[in-house]
Parts: sequence; C-alpha cells; structure tokens
Amino acid sequence: MSHAPPLLRAPPFPWAQHAGAPANPAPDLAPADSDALLEAMRTARVGGAFWAAPCAPERLAETVLRPRNKAELPHLQTAYGASDVLDCPHDCDPWSILPQAKRLVAHGDDEWIAIAAILGVAVQVLSPGPYGAPADDEATLKATALTALAQPMRDPFSGNWLTPHEAIALLAEWRRVIDGNRGTSGQTIVAACGMSWWKRAEIRRFLWVPGTRLRIAHSGTSALAHAQRHGGAVAVWPSRISPRLIAQARERGVALVRVEDGFVRSAGLGSNLVPPSSVVVDRQGIHFDPSAPSDLETILAVTDFAPALIERARQLRKNIVAAGISKYARSSGARGKSDESLKRTRRVVLVPGQVEDDMSVLAGGGGLASNLELLKRARAREPEAEIWWRPHPDVDAGHRNGAVADEDALHYADRIVREGSMADLLDEVDALHVLTSLSGFEALLRGREVTCHGTPFFAGWGLTRDLGTVPDRRGRQLTLDELVAGVLLLYPRYLDPVTGLPCPPEVLIRRMAEGTMPNRQGWIEPLRRLQGRIVSRFQKRKAKAAQP
Repeated sequence: MSHAPPLLRAPPFPWAQHAGAPANPAPDLAPADSDALLEAMRTARVGGAFWAAPCAPERLAETVLRPRNKAELPHLQTAYGASDVLDCPHDCDPWSILPQAKRLVAHGDDEWIAIAAILGVAVQVLSPGPYGAPADDEATLKATALTALAQPMRDPFSGNWLTPHEAIALLAEWRRVIDGNRGTSGQTIVAACGMSWWKRAEIRRFLWVPGTRLRIAHSGTSALAHAQRHGGAVAVWPSRISPRLIAQARERGVALVRVEDGFVRSAGLGSNLVPPSSVVVDRQGIHFDPSAPSDLETILAVTDFAPALIERARQLRKNIVAAGISKYARSSGARGKSDESLKRTRRVVLVPGQVEDDMSVLAGGGGLASNLELLKRARAREPEAEIWWRPHPDVDAGHRNGAVADEDALHYADRIVREGSMADLLDEVDALHVLTSLSGFEALLRGREVTCHGTPFFAGWGLTRDLGTVPDRRGRQLTLDELVAGVLLLYPRYLDPVTGLPCPPEVLIRRMAEGTMPNRQGWIEPLRRLQGRIVSRFQKRKAKAAQP
C-alpha cells in the first residue's frame, strides 16, 4: 500500500511544518486488538479525508457511487439504478455518508473502501487497487483495512511514532476542533471581530476550517455583512462587542460564537500581549455568565463521562498539580506545604483579587465587584483564620482596575502575598474565598476548600460552598475528575506553542512543565511591563494626593 496515502493522516493544516520521519524505524504496529481498534475508529469517525466538507444529499441513498471521473458516472448510474444511488465527490467527508449507506461501489484505489469495510457496509470493487480487488469478500476487505490502519503515523509533537490507537485519539481531537468550527448547516465560522491584533495568528489557527477563509474584520458591522453573504457565523470576543452588535446579529439571523481565553492559557499575562495557547469557543453563551446556558454548562450537566475519560482527567489533574501549572505560569519550584506552613496552628485562607470590571465579575459576581468588599466578607466568614490577600497581577501591573491600597487590605488580611505563582500559594493554604476567580478551580485540583461568593463556572456541582445564586440548570453532583474532564478536556481548544498545531491539553502541559513556551510577541512584553509600572506609579501618586 506504499503508493496510497495513509488511512490515518493529519488534516492539511496550512501552517504545519512538514518534518521528516522519526530517526528510529517504525515499530511493528500490527494491531493485536483489532475489534477494539475498529470500534475506536468508528466512534472517532476518523480515517481518510475526515476534515473535508460533509456530503449534504437531500436524501439518503442505499448505494453510494464513487466514479473515477465524470465520464464514468452515467454508466454507473445506469448499472445501479439512478433513482436509488448517490454519487459523492472526492472532496467529501466519507463519514458524513457511509454510516447510512447499504452499499459502496468504488475502485480499489479508493480509501472509502477501507472505511466502508470498517463500518460493515457492503462493497463492490470495480477495479483492483491497494484497498481491494473485484473478487475480494467482506473478510478480505476488512483485513486490508486493518493493514492500512497499521501504517505508521508520526507524532507531530514528539517526533516519535504513534500506535494506531494513539493516532486515532489525536485525529479525534482534530476532528472535534474542526467540527466545532464548522458547526451545523449555515453555522461555519467565517468571520471574526473584537480580536486583538497580537493574537490574530493564533485565532486563525484555533478557528481554522478547511476550505474556508476566516475574515477578521475591523468592525462588527463588516463582520456581520461578510457572514450574512457567506451564510456563516461570526466569532466574537465578549468583552469587545456591544449590545447593539448582538441585536443586529439577531435581526440578520447571524449566529455569534463567543471566544475567550482558556483555563490553562500561556506562560505570561494576556495584558502583557502574550498570545493564548488555549481558548474556549462557545456557541450557546459563555462559561462566566450564569444568566444563560453555555456549552460548558451543558457538557457538565448531561455528559456521560466514560471511565477512560475520567482516568485521562485524573492523570491530567495529577500532571498539572505535579508541575505547578496555573493559568498563566508554572510554579517557581515550591512543592507541597513548607516547613513554616506545617508549623502553623491557624487555618490559612487565601483571598485572590480580581479585575473589578472584568466580565466574569460583572456577569457572575451577583452585584459584588469590589475587591475590598470581598476581603471584608471573607474576614466575616473566617474570623479566626489567617487571611492572605493576593492582588490580581494585571491590577498590580497597572493594566486593569481593582487596586486596593495595602493599608486598606491589612485591615482585614494578615498578609499580602505578591511573590510566587498561584500554584505555589495554593500549596501553602487550606482554603480559598473567591468571587469568580479561576483560582478557585485551580484550588479544587489541589484538594483545597473553596467558598464562592459569586457564581463561577465551577460552582453548583457539589464541590464548593456556594454563597452566590446558582442557576437551576446546575445541581448535578459531579466528582472532581468529572469536573476536570468537562472543563479541561471537552470544552477548550489548545495550540502547541512549538508547532502551532491544535493539540491535546497534555501536550501544552508538558511544554509548560518543560519550559518550552516560545512567545512570538516576546519583544512587546517588556514594553508592556514598563508601561504598567508607569501607570501604577501614577495611580498611587494620584491616590496619595487625594488623601486629606
């Protein structure tokens, strides 16, 4: 089968670097568990050009024809009854049509034969080729398909060889992302607006659909017009769109798809113009707004979490904790509680500050937006505890609103902690009080108690003490690893910072743990830090001058 394309292969990512094969020879990949392998492939719906646009016949046909050229089509239609056949183009997703078919008629060099054999669809082979010959029976075609599955696929992230099961899992992840961008009929993301210039290269990769050019427009009106002309959807950054744009989209019948930073984002702050390595793409709403359903909320409410998915989530959680990973960074090196913390007799409670005009605070704070008020409420709930106050790094850097003067914070907190990563701090404390901060989820990963004064996405699932109003849509009792599976495996998308390819979260966690996180905007970050320091000093002088 050397002259046929591999059955398990990567989509044609335009920016992919075509590296050579691994230095070590390919191992013998003949699958021992062929039934499990075929079931995995059927479930994942990968193999062949699975990334191609789906066939969209007006009716389902029992017989699918794959002529070699247009001249052959009339002959095949006559031979197989034109009223009950469907001819599929060669740039079509085979998985969109073959599962419903009863018979496939194709030439032996057509990889659809292997997919049909895997699905148990009857096949008539017109001419011999690598996937079959006219005299082949069902068992022979299935054996040929298994041989095709054993062709090695290179791991683009490590350079090693993938086993067939590993290849199917990676292709399934790519299919999830592409299908999510393509959506249902008329919902392909064709335009975007509200995307900062310094993250647009990553946005194009996150939202890539084969054969579709994403237009990143300078205005919402232009994006809506483009989407309306092309019958597609517009991706928007929630904090940068207006109620007027939302109303216009509704009037025009254009779907808005909300895009936000992911929960394991990057090695550096977004306010310092570090592009994201993870985003979420939500077609229902957005995870930080409890007033309406979101894709994440639906995932957590209805998913039947398979044991294999739970085990994967458990291992991912362990790796994140072991490597000291948080949203913007990895640990500076501390692991577990220090000798000093082990000697403490008082309960230590961390209160992380937030950006006061952040959309998660405005949408999920239940009317509470003041960092100082959050600190007051935490002290009222924890009168005997040792409270640590953690200013938000974007606020401390002078980029965002929400500063609390140290002397005011120390009326309620015993200590102000700026040093170390969030992961380091979570190793030192017993509990957290949060408004909507992601640090509450990061604390759950580490087995810490979490009290929510607002309604973050991780509240209402039986794992937190909830003081905010939780919508009735929630209430399902989840285990920690079920929450992790939904939040980190099923909801976000990830980009490998080395290859730029969509990747599973395990790849990004490994890059962060190893410190291999190149930043193509690295020249800007020092300038932003300097700008933040200047703004912060100006604000402090202004506040001091205003004091009586």
